[in-house]
Amino acid sequence: MIYYRNHKNQCSISHYVGLILLVLSSLTSTFAQKSSVAKPNVIIIMADDLDSRQLSCYSGKNLKTTHIDALAANGMKFNQIYTSEAMCVPTRASLFTGLYPVRHGSFQNHKPVYDNLKSVGHYLGDLGYRVGLTGKDHSTKPKTVFPFEIIKGFEPNCVAPTDDYELNDVKEYITRDDKPYCLFVMSINPHTPWTVGDSTEFDPKKLILPADWVDTPVTRKQYVKYLAEIRRLDNQVGDITRLLEETGQDKNTIVVFLGEQGAQFPGAKWNLWDAGQKSSMLVKWPGMVKPGTQTEALVQYEDITPTLIDLAGGKEIDGLDGKSFLPVLTGKSQRARQYAYGIHNNIPEGNPYPIRSIRDTRYKLILNLTPDAEYYNRFMMNAKKQDPESVWSSWTSKAASDSKAKRLTERFVKRPAVEFYDTQADPWEMNNLADNPTYQERINQYKQKLQAWMKQQGDEGAAIDTIYAKKP
Repeated sequence: MIYYRNHKNQCSISHYVGLILLVLSSLTSTFAQKSSVAKPNVIIIMADDLDSRQLSCYSGKNLKTTHIDALAANGMKFNQIYTSEAMCVPTRASLFTGLYPVRHGSFQNHKPVYDNLKSVGHYLGDLGYRVGLTGKDHSTKPKTVFPFEIIKGFEPNCVAPTDDYELNDVKEYITRDDKPYCLFVMSINPHTPWTVGDSTEFDPKKLILPADWVDTPVTRKQYVKYLAEIRRLDNQVGDITRLLEETGQDKNTIVVFLGEQGAQFPGAKWNLWDAGQKSSMLVKWPGMVKPGTQTEALVQYEDITPTLIDLAGGKEIDGLDGKSFLPVLTGKSQRARQYAYGIHNNIPEGNPYPIRSIRDTRYKLILNLTPDAEYYNRFMMNAKKQDPESVWSSWTSKAASDSKAKRLTERFVKRPAVEFYDTQADPWEMNNLADNPTYQERINQYKQKLQAWMKQQGDEGAAIDTIYAKKP
């Protein structure tokens, strides 16, 4: 036998081989443990008609949203997330499919998606996930496109007079087995009719109103009801996050909070101003997302499903409009997309009034495709009678004798063909720069890019804002 001699003793080669094998065995075991780490679970909590500017983590002053703020403190806050169409069904269809509205088919509110599509249920299901949904279920049909497991617990009807919920079924779902899951918790708060929550928490006289509103007693009266539902939403977020902690699910669960589009007040929902299109997103991912961070990366709802696929270990899906922003979450990039796009088709919520938009993180171009028409929305503007509880009626009444109120109401009804805003200097989009010579070159560039996007999408513009026959 051959020996190796050192200063103090002799060791056989077989001894060293044994040591090497032991080290290799240890490394192999460590690698196996790391490679067998469970894929992260995902809980996505989505609001309904939330004015995200009211969240205290987004500088809101009217209430403290404690539980939502906790997600921001322990995760990443997105300051530049936008819905492509500021209404419920198109936004949710875009979230689930990764496609813009014209391509998924739900480019009008309550218009169904095309029945030959796939969605997040398929993509994550193929990666070994259970995909469930509890709560508002507007965009879950047909089942062939949205193969969610529907979980009891949260109210599915967004106009229900109550928002009662229980977590027993949610708890069963998230603790059922070791298979990773993605659960969408779709709240109906703070969607109208604003009948839940304790509005006595708020003093109407002390509320800080959005700068593009007409200040009337009716507006303040309705606003406290709306804020009370944001309080209910915040409590729901708290209940879900506590459930994750109590069941030990918080250690390997990504929690995402989404604000959807703006509120059902004039100038917000059903429009392409930021009051309707701008949203909120908070992502808490223990060990992967640095707590207390925020980003100016530009993202849209179409980007969320591609990101879920990416973080679940899947390959990029050809043909989707959205792109993964996983590198932003992990701190490897500060950018996601260059432009965000917007589309609005007013039927069936009012008269034909098609709008398109394009923006980066600062500048925004809006094209009103039928500027000679007046904008009308049946939920907020009853032209046949004056409703004493209607915010809009109180605005138009005040406009008869108040020049500022007149300007704000006319801005809403009569719009120019082109609007262009510096959203950093003018976040409420009150100063239209469309005729300013300084911006003409940029406006022309944005027009070209917007028109190219419409062509790529198969968007015929004003022609698609029409009445469609309902499917049987």
